[in-house]
Amino acid sequence: MKKPVIIGLILFAALVALILFSTMGMATHRVEVCIEFNGRTNCRTTSGSTEEFAERTAISNACASLASGVTETMACERSTPTKVTVLK
Repeated sequence: MKKPVIIGLILFAALVALILFSTMGMATHRVEVCIEFNGRTNCRTTSGSTEEFAERTAISNACASLASGVTETMACERSTPTKVTVLK
């Protein structure tokens, strides 16, 4: 293999390792949220740098499969979760 290809592969591997390392360190809070909307229930578990961020992300993820359209999605995301469990 040529020297520039080897250097490129090493740099690429180092970049991937840096991204994985920095991403894993930021997710210090883990939350499970269940939402009931339009007679259906969905639960999602997410991680985030803060408990509030993880909860908000879980609500958005759960509502993505429960609601259709912008208006329903906004209404779903504003509804109170039926269950919030802090896992970490």
